[in-house]
Amino acid sequence: MNTFSMYVARESGLHKLYPLTKASLTLLLLIAGLTLPVNWAGYFLVLFVIFPLAIWGKVFKNFMRIVWSISLPFIISVIIIQSLFWGKGTPIFEFWILAPKIEGVIFATISVGRIILVMAGFILFAMTTRPDALMISLKQVGVPSSLAYIIVTTLQIVPRFVTKASTILDAQRSRGLETDGNLFVRSRAVVPIILPLVLGNLMEVEERAIAIEARGFNSNREETSLIEIPDTRAQFILRRIFMVLMILSIIARVAWQLST
Repeated sequence: MNTFSMYVARESGLHKLYPLTKASLTLLLLIAGLTLPVNWAGYFLVLFVIFPLAIWGKVFKNFMRIVWSISLPFIISVIIIQSLFWGKGTPIFEFWILAPKIEGVIFATISVGRIILVMAGFILFAMTTRPDALMISLKQVGVPSSLAYIIVTTLQIVPRFVTKASTILDAQRSRGLETDGNLFVRSRAVVPIILPLVLGNLMEVEERAIAIEARGFNSNREETSLIEIPDTRAQFILRRIFMVLMILSIIARVAWQLST
């Protein structure tokens, strides 16, 4: 993984798939996990679909590390909020004002599965898909250059943000800023880190806008590319199957809602 994307170069079948095939599969997993009436669908899809794909793509170790580090804060907050602030229910125990409910814990556990599914799906896609290949493939199917650029840039937000934050942290430490210690010391160091990070991102937005203009994204002329990403008939059919499954999962959710 480099500083500009989460992509990890490997010689694997997953890496060789057409980028839009992997994007369609990621979208299918996301929609299925959020719409299927089965409460534990998120865990099922992660264990039996995403994990085997990560092993096939030879990125399982790095994949698990990134998913865990990104998902953990969300998991902790969901469990605390849903279990402690659930309405009426069966308390697990009561201590002072704390009374976590069983119903809240169950709902939090289901929500955690969906959070992990969303994180794992997008992270696996980003780790096995080159940003430039994704952008070229989007253009090949007629997506406007500006929209393709936005999609690819979105996948690069996390690594660029982490890299820039690490650079700012090292710079502030070299100037004598204390970042290690008790909670008060760490809290005091937040502003000198956050402010340059926010200002730097705002300046980067302007630079990206200039880059879009310089590359002629707003031009009405037909664009050409030196690189063509190969697609196959089998993957084209597979993407259509994924689309049908997305529609069926949404229909199943609507039918389940109407029947209850």
